[in-house]
Order: sequence, then structure tokens, then C-alpha cells
Amino acid sequence: MEPWTEKFKPNSLQEIVGNYNAALELLEWIKSYLSGKTDKKAVLLYGPPGTGKTLSVHLIAKTLDLELLEMNASDFRTEEIIESIAGSASLQSSLFGKKGKIILFDEVDGISGKEDRGGINAIKKIINTSRYPVVLIANNPWDPKLRELRELCHMIRFNRIRTPSIVARLKRIAQLAGINAEEEALKRIAEVANGDMRAAINDFQMLSQGKKYLREGDVVKLYPRTQELEIFEVMKGIFSANTILKAKITAENSAIDIDLLMQWINENIPNQYTTPEERAEAYDWFSKADVFLNRAKRKQMWDLMSYAIELAVGGVALAKRTPYKFTKYSFPRIISLLSQNKEEREKRREELKALAKELHVSTRKLISEYLPYINIIHNKEL
Repeated sequence: MEPWTEKFKPNSLQEIVGNYNAALELLEWIKSYLSGKTDKKAVLLYGPPGTGKTLSVHLIAKTLDLELLEMNASDFRTEEIIESIAGSASLQSSLFGKKGKIILFDEVDGISGKEDRGGINAIKKIINTSRYPVVLIANNPWDPKLRELRELCHMIRFNRIRTPSIVARLKRIAQLAGINAEEEALKRIAEVANGDMRAAINDFQMLSQGKKYLREGDVVKLYPRTQELEIFEVMKGIFSANTILKAKITAENSAIDIDLLMQWINENIPNQYTTPEERAEAYDWFSKADVFLNRAKRKQMWDLMSYAIELAVGGVALAKRTPYKFTKYSFPRIISLLSQNKEEREKRREELKALAKELHVSTRKLISEYLPYINIIHNKEL
């Protein structure tokens, strides 16, 4: 089932709810940048989740016939990755016949100071050298690690969306979806969403599933939303879900990036499922999700990410054959192992860099072509 956030999303800036002026300011800034009339090299959109930040960028790219190159925090882990994906693209013309490009870095406040070493510096470099406008998005732009990026950016605030505005949008979606919804039911959904339009639409779809009428009584069990779910609650929500939609909404309402979420699911399938049939089906869907995820990153086909999420969380959720039982979820062992030998890996990486420099080759070529023969020579000498 297609999420209503996609099926009924706005087709133009005029349909943006609650933050139209902010979206219009972004449009004017990008036009100014393209005409060389702005003194800032990038723009930073900030504000709570579900307020239209990413959507505005997509609509503006469509309006101005610009190619959109999009990366999020789960992608820019290192300087090398950012350079390989966005570096050359920020300097080259569009391959799709577009009039230009927008380089979008979403969830920049998700960059970790230690694990994502070099990520912020790589983004700064792209901002300073790009031929095209660079857009950064963050929920919290005041994190100290983002100070240098803030100084390079024109900042635009997106506010929480007012309850009446959310209600008006939900009414329109109800008409399009053929749902007869009571005013008080929609008001309750909007209040619980706490200014998050995406959350309100997701909740509305979940509550309306299989119904033609939505009454206030159908919404009483909807509890006020916290903007970030703990990982154990996310695991419980995914494995206990009885529909793909519920599992996907749980994943989307968490602040966990897709790579980390995949690690947690992979680790806990054997904990949650005890029969070979359940485990086999869960891992079958999970492996398909992994194919889509890697293809999305390798070929920059970001539309495939939604398929990866649906296959991972939806397929795993529907693999169960018996009622959900409480499970003690485990922290992914691979993360623990990587953390334990981090110093050893860093030392080895530095040694390889030094050797590559001496041999005047790249580190990748050293590992694939030189190192096997060096190891043979070393073992023979021993």
C-alpha cells in the first residue's frame, strides 16, 4: 500500500501547508544564487520534523527544472564517500538535460563528530567549490559541531505547523481517499502530531485502514507523539506490527538511520523468531531489502530507499506465524566488535596510507594489487 505522504503530497509550492513563506524564501534564494546575486554560498533549512523542509526542496527542483542530488546523514559517513558521490557532481553539468542542479544534504545534524570524521569538512569544501546551490537540512542547527557550516549559510526557519492547518490538510486528504472523517477525529490526530504534518498523515492512514468512516472514538487510543522513538521501542513496533504500513510508520517515526536500523533488525531476527520457517522468510525479505539499499547508494537512485525500508521492516514483520511475544532485543554485535578493534583498524589504515604514498598509488590499489604480493614476500622471508 502506498503511503499517503507520497500519494497525496503537494504538487507545487502553493500547496505547502504552514510554511509557505519559508518555502518561498528558499525559492527566491535559489533564484538569486543562480543569477549570482547572493552573498552566501549555501542555505540551511532548520526546524522540527514533518514541517516541509525536504518537500520544499523537491518541489523547487521540479519548478525550476533542476536535477536534485540528495544525500542524508546515513550516506555521508566519511570525506571519501561525500567526495565520490557529491564532489564531481557539484562541478559537472546535469546528465539529464536539466537547467542545473541542487545539491541537498539532509539531516546534517545526524553527523557524528567522531564516527563521521571529515564529513563536515567535505561538505564545507563542496559548498565553497560547487557551481550549484547547496541546501543543508537540520532539525537542530545549533549543535556546536555545525557552527562552521552555519557561518557559510543563509538560514531559513520552518516552524511547527498549527493544528488548524493540519486539520485542513487532513480534510482534503479525506476527500481524495474517500474517507468520511469526523471533525473531532481529525482535530485529535492533528493535536497528537504536535506540529508534524508527516506524522499526522501517517496516523490518519493507519487509523483509516479498512474503513470508510473515521469517528472520534477511533482516535482515543492515539497517544501524544514523541518526536524520537528509542531503538527498543522501534524494534518492538516493527516486530509486533500486523501490517506493512504499521511497520513502516514505526521506522519513519524514529530518528535512527536506515543502516543502523538494518543492523538491529538483522541481529534480532533470531531473537524474535524461533521457528526455521519464520527465520527463513524474515531473512529472505531482509536480503531483498539489502539489495535495494545497496543499489540505491551505488547508483544514487534514492527513490529505491522506500522499497528497501518496506521490504526490511514490512517483510520481517509479516514473517511471524504466531502472536507477538515480548523479546529482549540485543545490541548488534558487529558494532560492538568494530568499536573494540577501532584503534587497531585506525592504526592499520594510517600504515596503509603511508605505504601507498611511498609507492605513489591509491590506498585501494595498494590493498587490491600490491598487498597480496607483499604478504607473500613477507611470509617467505619468515
